Amino acid sequence: MLIAAALAIGVGCTTPSDWIERTLVTVDVTGTWYGASPVRGQGGYPDLWLDLQQEGPKAKGSTRASMGAAQSPALSGPIEGTIAGDVFTFRQTNGPVTGELTVSGDEMTGEILEPRRFPIVLRRVGSPPRPGSQRQ
Repeated sequence: MLIAAALAIGVGCTTPSDWIERTLVTVDVTGTWYGASPVRGQGGYPDLWLDLQQEGPKAKGSTRASMGAAQSPALSGPIEGTIAGDVFTFRQTNGPVTGELTVSGDEMTGEILEPRRFPIVLRRVGSPPRPGSQRQ
C-alpha cells in the first residue's frame, strides 16, 4: 500500500520538460533592434526595425520595415509576441508580418515568415536603462 501511494504521488509531481522549456524565459528583448536580410527582394534588401517592451514571457511593440530606400507602410505597425527559452516569436497585429528569432545577448537571428520568407539578423541598437544600472 505504501509503495502504491508513493508511486501515485511521484507520478503526480512530475512535470514534462517541454512545459518547462515553453515557459522558461532566459532572454530580454526590451529595446530597439535593427537588421537587414542578406537576401535581395524586388525592391532591394529588406530591413527591419523592432521597438520592444518585454513583460515576462510576452513582448509588445512596433515594427518598421523597408525594401531598399522605400518605406513599407503595410509592413509597419504594432506587434506582439512571446518568448520561450531563447526564442522570440511575433506577429504584426494589423498586418501580415510574422517571425521567429533566436536571441543571443544583443543579437537575434532567424526568419521573417510572412509575407515572404527571408532570413534576418537583428542587433540591439538601443535600450532603456534598467533600474539601478548606470549608462556610461
